[in-house]
Amino acid sequence: MLCWAWMPSVVVAQEPVPFVMQLTRSGENYGHRRAFLQIDKVLDDIGENKLKIVVVAYEDGIHALLDSNKETSQLLTKLANRGVKFKACRISMRAWDLKEEQFPLEVEFVPAGAPEVIRLQMQGYRYWRP
Repeated sequence: MLCWAWMPSVVVAQEPVPFVMQLTRSGENYGHRRAFLQIDKVLDDIGENKLKIVVVAYEDGIHALLDSNKETSQLLTKLANRGVKFKACRISMRAWDLKEEQFPLEVEFVPAGAPEVIRLQMQGYRYWRP
């Protein structure tokens, strides 16, 4: 005689998948606003609880994080409220003569952008190119 034991379903919470986005140039086919809109759409489609996104801005990309950027400042705040982290490169800040006060409170500062992108990948973050 076969005996079937009832076992309750066990739901294992899945950790959010980490992604790092490098924000550098803003050429014709790129655009920082477009990158922020892509992040917003991905969070809508996949779910905020399933993703962990960090945006590292350096070179020309540093301008996307400025308070005064009319194209991205509201999106940056919206995305930060959805859990996206933003990091600004201090080397690029010096090159463009930018000060911390010119960035919203949601922005963190890192010594250098490129090494931060590599460091995050070494910690298991997946690279996302907008």
